[in-house]
Amino acid sequence: MSAKIRTLIVDDEPLARRNLRVLLEKDPQIEILDECRNGREAVKAINTLSPDLIFLDIQMPEMDGFDVLAQTGPEHIQAIIFVTAFDQYALKAFDVHALDYLLKPFDDERFAHALKRAKSQIEAREIDRLSKRLLALLEERESARQDAIQQQSYLTRLMIKVSGRVVLLKVDEIDFIEADGNYAKLHVGRKAHLLREKMHDLEGRLDPAKFVRIHRSIIVNLDRIKEMQPHFNGDYIVVLEDGRQLRLSRSRRENLEAKLRLNHG
Repeated sequence: MSAKIRTLIVDDEPLARRNLRVLLEKDPQIEILDECRNGREAVKAINTLSPDLIFLDIQMPEMDGFDVLAQTGPEHIQAIIFVTAFDQYALKAFDVHALDYLLKPFDDERFAHALKRAKSQIEAREIDRLSKRLLALLEERESARQDAIQQQSYLTRLMIKVSGRVVLLKVDEIDFIEADGNYAKLHVGRKAHLLREKMHDLEGRLDPAKFVRIHRSIIVNLDRIKEMQPHFNGDYIVVLEDGRQLRLSRSRRENLEAKLRLNHG
C-alpha cells in the first residue's frame, strides 16, 4: 500500500494516547493526523479531517465513543478500532458485528493484529460493509438504552399503610392485585393491603413484562403463576404457586399465554 493511512487517535487518557502514538509511529504507512481528548473534539476532527483509520476509546465522560459515531455518521468512517476497558456489553456487541477492538491493557502483538486487519479493510474499501455493521451496533445500543430507561420508569416500591405505619412494599413481592371499588387491593402472601389508587392507573406504572391483567378486576405477577387450568365453557383458571385460583377472562387468555412464553422463554 503506497498511500499513507491517515489516522486519528481518540482517548481521554493522556497515557493511552501516548502509548497508541508510540506504537503507530513505528509503522511507516501510518500518518497520525491528530489526537482527541474527548468526544466533542473527535466529532469535529472526523468531520474535518476524514481519517482513514480511527482508534476510538469507548469509555469517555460526557460523550462516549458510541455517541461520537452517532454524531459523525458511520458512513464517513473507512476503518475503526475500538479501544476499551472491560465492558461486557461492548465486547459482545463488537464480536457479534465483526468489529475489531483492543481491550486495555493490550500488548504489541494484539495491537499489530488489529492494525493488520484495519489495513486489509482499507485496501478492500469495505466502507459500505463497515457502515452497515456500525449502524447495526448503534441501533442495538439505542434499543438497549431505551429498554433500560423504560424499566427504570416502572414502579419498584409502593408506600402502604400497615397498622398506622407507612411501609415500603417491594412490587416484586406482590402476588396479585384485585380491584376493590375505586381502590386496589394488593395480595402479598396471605395478607392484603389496600392502596388508594385505581387499577387502571396502577397498571400503567407496573412493568408489563412482570405484571399482566387477566381479568378486568385482576392483575397478576407472572412469576407467581404455576399453571392454567381449563374451566367451564372454554374459560380458564390461573393457579398460583400457593394454590390460590384466579379467574382468567377468555379475551385475555392469548395475551397471558404470550407473556408467559416470553417470561419463561
